[in-house]
Formats: sequence, structure tokens, C-alpha cells
Amino acid sequence: MYYPSSQITPNLYTNGGEYILASNQQPYSGYYWKTSQDRFFTGKNPQDAPIQKLIPINELYTSNIELPNSSYTELYQGSIEVIEYQEINDKIYEPVQVPTYFLTLPTNDDYQIGEFRRYFCKKVNELLYLEINKDTYTKLTNKDSTILYQLYLSFNIPWQLTGDKEQVFKVNKNIVELTSKNLKLARFSDYLQNDFTKYYIETIPYTPSSPTLR
Repeated sequence: MYYPSSQITPNLYTNGGEYILASNQQPYSGYYWKTSQDRFFTGKNPQDAPIQKLIPINELYTSNIELPNSSYTELYQGSIEVIEYQEINDKIYEPVQVPTYFLTLPTNDDYQIGEFRRYFCKKVNELLYLEINKDTYTKLTNKDSTILYQLYLSFNIPWQLTGDKEQVFKVNKNIVELTSKNLKLARFSDYLQNDFTKYYIETIPYTPSSPTLR
């Protein structure tokens, strides 16, 4: 790959959230360079092999990517994401699912156990969190082709429900802070409104009816 030095901008750097690799649609962080035609590639310059093509994920763009026996074009505009699959002599349009908010409430069995699992995702190029259900979390984690997993980081946390109220607050707060540190989740506690006793009750219910939340 050869470009005159006057046609490139070398030694650029991204911390992530700006580009994905065209080969596998994974988020990219590290050095990159660009051409005068606004094409982006990994490495410090055209001599820094191996070179992979990058695609911006925060703008409207169109990029053809070769796959075995087919190719596709990815289009992103605002919050609308569509993947157009182009087969030989035919075109098939398949919408891709975007994660949406879902509130999972603890069950009576969860209160008997004393905790339950909460599922979340964060958009990699925005400070945007969503609480999601287990099915969406599983699709994102497994990189299911029916969902836009390339742009979201999925994670889950255990959530204490019963016990001493101050202790429940501390346990949930510590879990949130540890998860935020390990996954670099800026202001995740703000998304939760610092409500570390959410769903807390003082006693375990003895009836199969839903517990009364505070």
C-alpha cells in the first residue's frame, strides 16, 4: 500500500469509541493514519504493517466489507442502524436490533435468596447506559448477528435485596464501584442515581405475591 506523504496524516491515536475494524467490526483503539480522501487505517503510517481498514462509528458512513460469498454495507445515522446485505443479483434488507431499556423486577424467589442479577449495556462511543433484560445481554455477549453488538459493552452485577439496610447499601455500592473501575464505566453510579438500596425490603416475604417495594 503506497500513498505519497502529502496525501496522508500519520501518527494519529484513538482511545476507542471512534472506529471499528472493517474486517470483523470490533472496536479499535491505538495508532491510526488517514488519507486525504478520509480513509482510515491502523498503524502509525502506511509502512506500519499489518494494516487494517477502519470505519468511523460516530458519523454517517458507507463501507463495503468483503465476507465469504457475500458483502455488506453498514449504514449508521443518528440512532438508526441498518445493515444492507448485498447478494449476487439480489438484495436483502435486514434490520438489526438495537438494545432498548428493560426494567427487570426481582421475584419472590429472588427475595428468598436475598439477591438477583441486573443486566446493563453501555454504548462504546457515548456516555449512554441502558438497563436491559437477560436475553439482550446474552445476545450482546455472544455477539449475535441479530443485534448491534459492535457498538455496545454488556455487563451484569449481583444486587443485594435483603439484610441490614446499611450493609445492603455498602455491598451494592462497592459492587458498582468495583465494576465501574474494572470496566472503566464513567458515571455508572449516576445512571443508577446512587440508589444502592433499590428494591430493598427488611424482611423476606412468605407469600407468593409480589413484595411491596419501598
